[in-house]
Amino acid sequence: MQKGSDMDVYKIQGGKPLQGTISVSGAKNSAVALIPASILADSPVTLEGLPEISDVLTLQALLEDIGGKVELDGKTMVIDPTEIISMPLPNGNVKKLRASYYLMGAMLGRFKHAAIGLPGGCHLGPRPIDQHIKGFEALGATVTNEHGAIYLRAKELRGAKIYLDVVSVGATINIMLAAVLAKGRTTIENAAKEPEIIDVATLLSNMGAKIKGAGTNIIRIDGVEKLHGTRHTIIPDRIEAGTFMIMAAAAGDGVTIDNVIPFHVEALTSKLREMGVTIVEKDEQIFIPKTEKLSAVDVKTLVYPGFPTDLQQPFSVLLTQAIGSSMITDTVYSARFKHIDEIGRMNANARVEGRSSILSGPTSLEAATVRASDLRAGAALVLAGLLADGETEVRDIHHIERGYSSLIEKLQGLGAEISKVKISESASIRE
Repeated sequence: MQKGSDMDVYKIQGGKPLQGTISVSGAKNSAVALIPASILADSPVTLEGLPEISDVLTLQALLEDIGGKVELDGKTMVIDPTEIISMPLPNGNVKKLRASYYLMGAMLGRFKHAAIGLPGGCHLGPRPIDQHIKGFEALGATVTNEHGAIYLRAKELRGAKIYLDVVSVGATINIMLAAVLAKGRTTIENAAKEPEIIDVATLLSNMGAKIKGAGTNIIRIDGVEKLHGTRHTIIPDRIEAGTFMIMAAAAGDGVTIDNVIPFHVEALTSKLREMGVTIVEKDEQIFIPKTEKLSAVDVKTLVYPGFPTDLQQPFSVLLTQAIGSSMITDTVYSARFKHIDEIGRMNANARVEGRSSILSGPTSLEAATVRASDLRAGAALVLAGLLADGETEVRDIHHIERGYSSLIEKLQGLGAEISKVKISESASIRE
């Protein structure tokens, strides 16, 4: 950080019950794949219901870097990919965003070659892209790492049978993007089943692709000659919906969550019910009344449709309010416990043992100055602040704003006392 610069923080006055209706934005994990997918078309693509987050702006800048015309009006983006050229994407914007790797599959599919700086994003321990590379090579590309960038080159792409050694959302989508314009049939086995994959397949199908089996563990793609523009509305963000459900269970006095697909959050719903939370489901709404008493539960994160690793961190804060001892085991990302030290500063009775965190409650949380280490840790600390006695200050909020659209305004709408303020860097040296 520059000397004398200011930084944004969240200030949260805890203890205010949340009440009313909160609306879920479009899915972040869909948006970051749908925008790159659109460059495979030969005419403009309109995406509706996008979340208003920094990741979307980063991808807009990346597409403009390579000649795309992009108009963003609130939640609607019109992408005209006709004049995009295949040029190397350097590290600047790529570094800000892990999911910029979807441009590899899209550029390879469209141009048969691509060069992309190695992506950044959240630091969640090892998340190699070896499964992506394995898929690209199976389709006929040679992949080399030159000066910190990945170069993909192919004379032509031909359909292939690809078995993913690890169930990977990123690899499943990236291979789909590369395969839709390849010659012949591609079969992805042990494919990820997340709703976001179905969303991307729906967009591609509306553009003219031939895809069967999205949402199951075997996806079949028959290559086509070309894809055309279309209009597509993104699905709601199930992780944001889940975050609000956890907040409603922890600090709510009657909260309605709007624009949610209840089927997408079933793993969380069943765990909340096990804890004693009442959940009333409607078509695109979930209502959670005030919860009087929470019971401890054990949770193990798994790939979809299991309990999402992305909700493990906020859920751990809820468990500090439950009676008894709970354990969360993260089988997906072992390094995802950096928030435990931070909520410990707020008087949480929590510790990490290997791939698990053990939490005992109920605990009265106390306000503190804490730092978000990644996106979902940030959401966990916001919830801790809503529950804590006193004023909590959350630092490094750029992580949170990568993935939650208008979070401050949404929580204020429920009666939370939360605001974003600038503090000087000299005040940023933590005791």
